[in-house]
This record gives sequence, structure tokens and C-alpha cells, in this order.
Amino acid sequence: MTGYTLSNYGTVPLSAMLQVSQTNTRTIDQTNYDFVRNGGLAVQQGSLFYAGRIYDHVGAFAQWSYDGIAHHSALDNTDIRAAGHFTAADVDFIYGITINNNPTVSDVWNSTPAFGFPYASSSVGVAPLASTLIDGSLAQQVVGAAAYAFWQRSIYVEFGAYRTADQIFSLFRAGQDTASPGGVARLSGAAPYWRVAYNREWGGHSWMLGAMGLSANKYPDNTLPGTPTDRFRDYAIDTQYQFLTLTHAVSMQFIWIHELQDWRASFPSGGIGAGPTPANEADHLDTLKAKASYIYQRKYGGALAYFSTTGNRDVGLYGPTPVTGSANGLPDTQGVIFELDYLPVPQVKFSVQYTAFLKFNGARFNYDGNGRNASDNNTLYLLGWFMF
Repeated sequence: MTGYTLSNYGTVPLSAMLQVSQTNTRTIDQTNYDFVRNGGLAVQQGSLFYAGRIYDHVGAFAQWSYDGIAHHSALDNTDIRAAGHFTAADVDFIYGITINNNPTVSDVWNSTPAFGFPYASSSVGVAPLASTLIDGSLAQQVVGAAAYAFWQRSIYVEFGAYRTADQIFSLFRAGQDTASPGGVARLSGAAPYWRVAYNREWGGHSWMLGAMGLSANKYPDNTLPGTPTDRFRDYAIDTQYQFLTLTHAVSMQFIWIHELQDWRASFPSGGIGAGPTPANEADHLDTLKAKASYIYQRKYGGALAYFSTTGNRDVGLYGPTPVTGSANGLPDTQGVIFELDYLPVPQVKFSVQYTAFLKFNGARFNYDGNGRNASDNNTLYLLGWFMF
């Protein structure tokens, strides 16, 4: 919160990371879907970071990443801040402004989408059809500015707005595909964002309860900015509990996101350009994520997580396509994640992660109408994470 300024001028605050992984999907169907690099070792991602003071009370966290699967590099999560920290007697007050390129990337808790669990996952497995706008759908495509304050390490408030990262702000989406329909999201005007939280700390314990929201008007086709827009309203409630000592680290997070989708542009037109073709005037999505993890002696750890996305039936949005589609027009996806971690040194992490789908794109069995079951998308993911 203090703007990444806890550094000195004697060193340049640069660091890097490398992720090497292997993904094994339970059942592959190369006839109807390209299971790229399934079962093969891959350099999943390499990143370069600048994280520290720029000048005085101004600092930044900036990440440039190379995608080893797509063979493409781009600006990743980036957060630039100017902050102040006032302490006197029994008063502790942090305040500042942030400019960033991903809603919730400014958050310090791990319950929000930008830095939530899983912290790394397969980029070659089959992804569900539906997700909310605030849950990564605007990441590295927008630029936002917000003011925040943290009073007595207890009350946190943040208010700001996001807009399309174009023109003089195009640096914040550097490397993104802006020319192809569907390449990036394009917003009309400013999208207000707010965040409030109550935080309590005692001994090695901490607990947070919060809420957040985002309201955005989005063009159906990013290459046609002169058209009417669809409206999205996202609301979320989240909480986090942690118990941290040198020997034991317990961390639990929960978030529920409710999204209202008003297809005021796409529904009456039957679809604009390459945009969605909803069969309903309005839809909704509900996303729930819960996770608990434990680390012993900062070396041996494990995590258990549950995730769920549900919504109403819309055959225009969720159609019957082999492997990736929905036979019944529902977006419902549910599953659990098991993870084991080993850190021989703080800069190296080895993980074994298994994702088991209980439901995928609306059903447990034959979800795509082509005979594929939800469990066919279960993945075993092996990861080596190296930090420099």
C-alpha cells in the first residue's frame, strides 16, 4: 500500500521468474480440439519484474511476461502508485493513488481475482465457457486510476474508474491483440470500480471481510466502437483469514461474485460483428471460489480449493460445440483443486496440482452433446517455479 517504496536507491529493483510445466488432460480429442503440448514439458511463462521505488513516495510493480505456449510476450499486471504513510501517537493512516491495468490488481488480499488461487495453473487445458468481467476479463486491456486509504490497519476504501487502454494509455495493454475481433475488450467511457474492507490483526492472526463492485458498458465487437453497448454490473463479497508464524502458515480465502448482464445492444441486433449472440435480453452469472492452504516451515505445503460458476440458460451464448460447448445452454461449471507444494529454497517451488471437474459447461455427463464428460477435462499439472 505504501507504493512499493520500501527500497533504497543503491540497487535497481529488478527480478525474474521462470515457470516450467507439464499438463496431462484425462481424455484428449484431437479431432475436435487442439490439445497443444498435452503431456509434453513446456516453458509455460517467463517474466521480468520491476518492483520498487521510482522516486520519493512513488513506486511501481510492473511485469512483462513471455507466454511459452503462444510464443508471445506482453505487459502483464502493472501497478504504479504514489502513497503516503502518516503515523503519530496511536494513529496509523496510509493513503495514495494507483494507476493500473487490471481491476483488483491493487488489492493486498489474496481473495480477489487478480492474485487469487490458483497462483499458477495449466494454460493448455480446456477452459469453461463463462466467466465474469471482473474475474480477469479486462486484465491488461484497460487502464484505471483510483484513490485509496487504509485507516488504523482496519478500514480500507478504494474508489476509481477504468477505461480502454488506448491512445496515450496504450502502453498498459502493450502486446495485446487490438486488431482482431475479440482480441481485447473495449469499454465505452469510464467503468466505476469500488472496494471496501474491514481488516483485523491480532498476534499471528488476521481476518478481512470486504466487498467490491464494477460497472461497465462494453462494445460487443472491439473493432466496432461506434455501436451500442452491452452493460455489465459485477458485485462481490470476499473474506480472508490467515495465521502466520515462522513454522506454520494457514491461509483461507472465499469470494462470491454476482454479475448482471444486460444485452441491450447484442440481443435486439442478433449480434454485432464478432460479438456475442445472446438468446435472452439479460443474463446473470454467479462465481464462487473457496480455498484453504497450509505450509509447514515455509517448505512443505498443500491446498484444497472449490470453484463454481453458475448462470441461467442461454443457448445463444452457450452453444453445442464439441469439447468446448454446452449441449443444454447452461454455463454451469464446478470442481475442486488439490495441490501439493515443496520449496527446497525460498526462490524455488515445485507443485503437483490436480483439477477435478464435477460439472463442465452445464452438465456432468455428455456436456457438449458429443459424448464428452466433465471428468474428461480433469488435469494433472506439474510445475517448477523458479525466481531470480
